[in-house]
Amino acid sequence: MDLSTPTPENVTYMIEQIKEKLRMVNVDALKAENFNTSQYEDLHYMYNMVMKRETITPNEMQAIVAELGSLRN
Repeated sequence: MDLSTPTPENVTYMIEQIKEKLRMVNVDALKAENFNTSQYEDLHYMYNMVMKRETITPNEMQAIVAELGSLRN
């Protein structure tokens, strides 16, 4: 998938992949429709960072979710 283009489909894909990687229990906290392409670069950076990690500590997960929350509309 080409994530270099800021499209709503790419935003949805990245949010879904992040939720899966973080094994989020409350998946409604990060709904893809709450994000748009205006924050695409930041979201893409977060996606790449999360996907590169083998393990994520609870503190890191909390920080990631907080940062994603700040990117929402």
